[in-house]
Amino acid sequence: MPTVQTGYEHVSLNEEGVPIISGTTMKVIELAIEKIAYGWSAEELHFQHPYLTLGQIYSALAYYADHQEDLDKDIERRLEHVDKLYQTTGHSAIVLKLKAKGLI
Repeated sequence: MPTVQTGYEHVSLNEEGVPIISGTTMKVIELAIEKIAYGWSAEELHFQHPYLTLGQIYSALAYYADHQEDLDKDIERRLEHVDKLYQTTGHSAIVLKLKAKGLI
């Protein structure tokens, strides 16, 4: 899979131009979403993803900080897509069964 190096030591752009952590398939946006959703620090992200070095994580977070507007738009687009899918598919069969049993 050809990648393009960026100005960030541990961040490359994959074939589709998506920023990833070099040498992995982890997208920068995935770490950014975890940081936003859970408020995780770089150290907590490292604890959750021990196969990444702190250097890789800090580099990914720096890339996010420098490209936040574009990546936040991508996050918003992804959330809208999930909302549309949810609206068209409704609840899954398992959710309906669990609700019927009062478990959720």
